[in-house]
This record gives sequence, C-alpha cells and structure tokens, in this order.
Amino acid sequence: MKIIDIIKSRDVTLSFEVFPPKTDAGLESVLAATGKIAALHPAFMSVTYGAGGSTSKRTAQIAADLQNQYGTTVLAHLTCVAADREKVAEMVKTYKEIGVENIMALRGDLPLDGVVSKDYKYAAEMIADIKKLAPDMCIGGACYPEGHVECARQSEDIEHLKAKVDQGVDFLTTQMFFDNNILYNFLYKIRGKGINVPVCAGIMPITNAKQVSRSVALSGSTIPHRFRTMVDRYGDDPDSMRQAGVIYATEQIVDLIANGVNNIHVYSMNKPEVAAGIQASISSILGLDK
Repeated sequence: MKIIDIIKSRDVTLSFEVFPPKTDAGLESVLAATGKIAALHPAFMSVTYGAGGSTSKRTAQIAADLQNQYGTTVLAHLTCVAADREKVAEMVKTYKEIGVENIMALRGDLPLDGVVSKDYKYAAEMIADIKKLAPDMCIGGACYPEGHVECARQSEDIEHLKAKVDQGVDFLTTQMFFDNNILYNFLYKIRGKGINVPVCAGIMPITNAKQVSRSVALSGSTIPHRFRTMVDRYGDDPDSMRQAGVIYATEQIVDLIANGVNNIHVYSMNKPEVAAGIQASISSILGLDK
C-alpha cells in the first residue's frame, strides 16, 4: 500500500524506522527484532540504507521479510550521494520486484572516502529519475526542522526542500528534534513557501546517555534544558534512562498530536521494547484500546 494513501485515510499514524546490520552475520537478529516491531502493526515501517549503499542487499531483504511475513507496508530507503544512475535504476528495479511501493529518496551522508556520485548532487535529481523509472512509486523525502547541517541558512535548505517536492515527493519525514516548538516554527515557514505535502514528525527516543552526543553530532539538533537535566539525572542508570527516554518521546508525541501534527515516525533503533513502550503509552490516542 502507498504511504500517502495511509496518511490520508487515518486520523493519526504511528510508524517505526529500523536499520539493517552492517554484515550478514547480524541479519538473523535484526530480522527477529524487526519482526517484533512489525507485530505491533504500525502504519508502516521504514528500512534504512547503509552509507554508500553498503547495506542495499540487506535493506531489500528486510523490506521483503516485513512485507511477506508480516504484511507490513514498507518504506525502503535509497541514497544517491555515492551512487550513479545505473545503481539507482538497479535498486528501483529490485524494490519493484519485491513489491515495495514506497521509496525514501535521500542524498545521504557524505562518504568518508570523499568519493561522491558523478550523476547526483542533490536528492531532487534522483527523485526526478525515480519518477521516470517508476511513475507509480510513492516517494518520501527528508526535511530538517533546524536546517541541514551543511546549509549556512535555513532559507537555503527550504529552497532545496521545495525542489524535492516539486520533483514529486509525496510526503516528508523530519530529522529528529527534541523541542516541538522548533517543528511548529519550521512548519509555519515551509507552508509559507508553498510546501503543503504531509509531514511525518521524526522522534528519536534517547534511551542511553551515549546517544546524546552522537545524535547532536549527526543532526545538529538543539538539546533543551529539560532534556539535559533528564540525562544528567538518569544517564548512569540504564533502566531508568530507558524509561525516561520513552516518557520524554511520548510526551513529545502527545503534544504534537494535540497540535495537529498527526503523523509520527519513531526512530526505534531496532529496539522492540522501545517501540512497544511508546505505542502502549499513546494507544488511546491511536484508538488501539477501543
């Protein structure tokens, strides 16, 4: 099923992101974890794509497993930063063959070896190619409430976002954020620029203290004082930190839905217990307890 149709047909959606292992040796355990998350019956699940396409085969395997074994709608990631047109065409063909109807089209992080694509500089260019290769494919794109870390100005980043939408993006998913006011301000700005596709709010439950510095380094996200005090208080107690992180994420989600942001995408980090905890906490909002 196409995700844009799911979003349009439901009052609230809750979805989860999972990621493939770096090696084949870890595939079995990841399949077990993603299966447990799929058993929660989310609106859909996204499967990430390793740097430079390093996990493309395993991304496709997990996507196929989620669809065939659990009947879960899948959003398969595809990056272009280190890919040529032939590789993109190959992956689109693979996704079509396994029945994937939704692609998350991303530029991707710059590779450590500095070798970048000769065909693509921006995600918008790949999106145009995907639309030609698979006109019926539902396409998701990324957006950054605080601006992309490589853009000097947020206005520049929003211009790039508008280019992606103009090329055919059906919906957007945000980078993680920890202060909802940042998202509300961002939505006001992009709507003013004519970007009117649905936006899924990306929520990252921080369940151990080490995640904080890594998350900030990767995303440039602002860490609110309330969040820092939570980590200071519970960071040395793994069980308490896990519970506190789920509660913080849940409170974010409740506030978002109360303010009309009804599509929530949780970066579950392949942790079924985290996904289940969040789902249970907002089950009445989702109508699961009726």
